[in-house]
Amino acid sequence: MSFEIEKNLDQTYMMPTFGRSDVEFVSGNGMEIAAADGRTYLDFLAGIGVCCLGHAHPAVTAALTRQVGKLLHVSNYFYIEHRGEAAALLSKLANDDMTGAAALADALAARAALGDDAADDARAAADEAVAAAATPAAGEQVWETFWANSGAEANEGAMKLARLWSKRHGNGGNTIVALRGSFHGRTLETVAATMQDWLQDAFRPLPGGFVACTPNDCDELRAIFAANPGQICAVMYEPIQGESGVHPLTPEFMECMEELAHANQALLLADEVQTGVFRSGKPFAFQTYGVTPDIMSLAKGIAGGVPAGAVVAKKEIAETFAPGDHGSTFGGSCLAVAAAEAVLTELVRGRYDERAAEVGAYMREKLAELPHVTEVRGRGLMLGAELDAAAGDAHDVVARALEAGVVINATGATTLRFLPPLICEKADVDKLVAILRQVLGA
Repeated sequence: MSFEIEKNLDQTYMMPTFGRSDVEFVSGNGMEIAAADGRTYLDFLAGIGVCCLGHAHPAVTAALTRQVGKLLHVSNYFYIEHRGEAAALLSKLANDDMTGAAALADALAARAALGDDAADDARAAADEAVAAAATPAAGEQVWETFWANSGAEANEGAMKLARLWSKRHGNGGNTIVALRGSFHGRTLETVAATMQDWLQDAFRPLPGGFVACTPNDCDELRAIFAANPGQICAVMYEPIQGESGVHPLTPEFMECMEELAHANQALLLADEVQTGVFRSGKPFAFQTYGVTPDIMSLAKGIAGGVPAGAVVAKKEIAETFAPGDHGSTFGGSCLAVAAAEAVLTELVRGRYDERAAEVGAYMREKLAELPHVTEVRGRGLMLGAELDAAAGDAHDVVARALEAGVVINATGATTLRFLPPLICEKADVDKLVAILRQVLGA
């Protein structure tokens, strides 16, 4: 179908919740994405951090093709393949146990390579190897997963778990401290936790039970706990605030949150929807600080483009949930967990944590050399470039970059955001920088 027909159908029948760029993407391969008119673009947005292995990655394509021919969905009333395997990988990664994760990923890759027509004895041996690699070692912290469909759902689940844990095991409080400038989703509950007036004002009254704190202000956080004794069940945070302009929390504030939360029988909730799944140079961004949350939420890159989210919590916290306390019709579907297993396996085996750290450091250096860039923030392959006034509005820069052949994003009038696929190489960064140098001018 032609672009003009598709555009007209969209504008006629779709709710006007997005201002779309004037291009229709129809295919992709690796770092490139192709439009209906045949033009190709270098993709440094990756579906807002979703397509972590780029486009049409063979491992993900193969996993989805196999699964589509078997089962799409049976509901959470039954056991299915891949759901527990992907959760076991998440547990290893939450412990930053790359050795254990690699052993499991290798076993999963070997099993997948057998195909569905393998002999029974070969299949049984492969299954035993997966089971052995997935078994927790003595003393290992086990993290349990609830599969959801999106980041907003994962954050809702994390907040429900924190409040339930507080009632059953903590101080009984139900107030959640959330940070100004945060973004946790588009449901009413996650909008309430998103402490930005421009996102909240049109939808008031919002659900209660939230208190705002300024990021990196330990004195304000101490004052909030002092003013609300026994009422706070959790502190919710993004290790790097993405939608407000790629602003990392300071190590001092991370430590302050941990100290105050645990001293007051409250939990740490890390929103790793954008920062997680190897993007920061570690499996999860909290590991770059050395402060471990009790619960984290995941989505975006976890299934490489298939809708999926996850609530991941320490076992002793997670088992507060009992059957009926939480659920999802589509969460953890056959298709989603097959994709998640394939994506996580590839990320582990390819040591994409190291690649994101190395290429991200190179990209940060090159972006800082561009005209009109005053600051570069972030970690790994989650970076924001601050522009001076002479550069003009960042949204106009994004439009000019698209015309020049690269897909990027702006989070405000002065900030460019970069979330490339984790397959990004230094040569791709060089192409990006050359285009931006042209777009930004001297």
